This record gives sequence, C-alpha cells and structure tokens, in this order.
Amino acid sequence: MARRGHSAWLPLVAVLLLAAAEAATDCRSGKFPPGRSFRRCSSLPVLGASVYWTYHPGNGTADIAYRAPQSSGGWVAWGINSQSSGMVGSGVFIASQDGAGAVAALTTVLESYSPSLTNGSLGFDVPVPPAAEYVGGAYTIYATVALPMNSTVQSMVWQAGPGSTGAIGGHATSGQNVQSMQSLDFLSGETIGASNSTTP
Repeated sequence: MARRGHSAWLPLVAVLLLAAAEAATDCRSGKFPPGRSFRRCSSLPVLGASVYWTYHPGNGTADIAYRAPQSSGGWVAWGINSQSSGMVGSGVFIASQDGAGAVAALTTVLESYSPSLTNGSLGFDVPVPPAAEYVGGAYTIYATVALPMNSTVQSMVWQAGPGSTGAIGGHATSGQNVQSMQSLDFLSGETIGASNSTTP
C-alpha cells in the first residue's frame, strides 16, 4: 500500500517541479538597475534566456535587454538575422569577461558557422553603444537597435558557450544550442515558437 501511495504522488511532484522551473525562467521576475526599464518581455524557450524591450514606433527603434544564465568564464549572445533565419548572417551582440573580469559587449556579423568574431558594425543601425553586465550568475546585454527595414517582426537568434580568459569558445552543436532562434513582433509581442511574451 505504501508503495502505491508514493506512486500516486509522482504526477503531482512532476507538476510542481515543472511549475518551479517555469517560475525560474519567468521574465517578469527580472530586475534592472535604476534608469533601465522595459515595457515587455519574453521568456525564450531554450537556454534559460529572456529578452526585454521597449519599442519606439516614432523612429522604429527598440531598447533591448537580453539576459541569460552563464558561468562567469562563459559567454552569451543575442542578435537579429534580417536576411533569413538561423545563425549565419546574423548581426549579434556577445557578452563576455576578459582576464581581469571586466565585462564587454562585442558586435559582430556571423558570416559563417566558423565566424571570425571581428568587432565591427552590424547589418542594422545601433544608435547607442551596447553595454553588458554580469550579475547573479547571468549576463545581461543592453542595446538599442533600429529594426531592419523598419519592420517590427524580426528573426532573433541567441546563443551561449564556454570561454577562457576572455577567449570565446565554440558552443555545443546539439540540443538547445541548435534550437535558439525565434521570430518576435516587437509591436504586438507575439512570437513564433513556445515562448511567453508578457508585460513585466
């Protein structure tokens, strides 16, 4: 009888664990430093990441914060592919730490699956220099972008991988690391994929 009783509890335990995992990645729990606030957010479906934004229809720009858990020696990236979907051709922001622990945001275009990661301009305007921070076991990238072709619907990509003394190592090529792409409407907040878009 005792064994049957324990078995009966297993579905409830599974539901509670799932709810706890979802709460841990709920973008609405995100906090930001004074002077940084965002009107909407989306809990992305993989890599524990979230994206926050405020869209400005007057000039077609969006203030963005991308946040993802990572070890201090690793790196995270977020970007937009204005030509297609997937990583190749994307203009991305990469946050990492150098050997002294200083956090920086690199801007680069992923020209292939083995990109040079040369710091440079993207395929869309970035009116304000990007910034990044590492707090509480997570990187946050702050950027203001002019949405390509003045379209509110954009193909996002995001990624994470290991690093060492400031060097950016290659990310995994299976599992969540090959699922990290999704379209987002910066005006309506609608996504194509299983994320949760909300107002914080």
